[in-house]
Amino acid sequence: MPRRVLQGVVVSDKNNKTVLVRVEKKVLHPLYKKYVKRHKKYAAHDESNECKIGDTVKIIESKPISKTKKWVVDVKVGA
Repeated sequence: MPRRVLQGVVVSDKNNKTVLVRVEKKVLHPLYKKYVKRHKKYAAHDESNECKIGDTVKIIESKPISKTKKWVVDVKVGA
C-alpha cells in the first residue's frame, strides 16, 4: 500500500525532533455547493531539527514513532 504524502506549513517547532504541520484542504459544502477550507495539524518527525515556523514541507506517512507522531518530514518545498 503506498504511503500518503501531504503538504503543509510548519506552525510549531518547539519540541525536540518534532514539528507541527498544518495541512489545508478544500472540500465541497454538501448543501451550498461552495468550497470551504478545512485544516488539520499533524505531528511530524524532524530528525535534524532543520524546519522552522513558516516553512512549507512535505510529510510522508510512516510507522508510529510515538503516541502522536505517525508522519516524517520528507522535504522542504521552495526555499
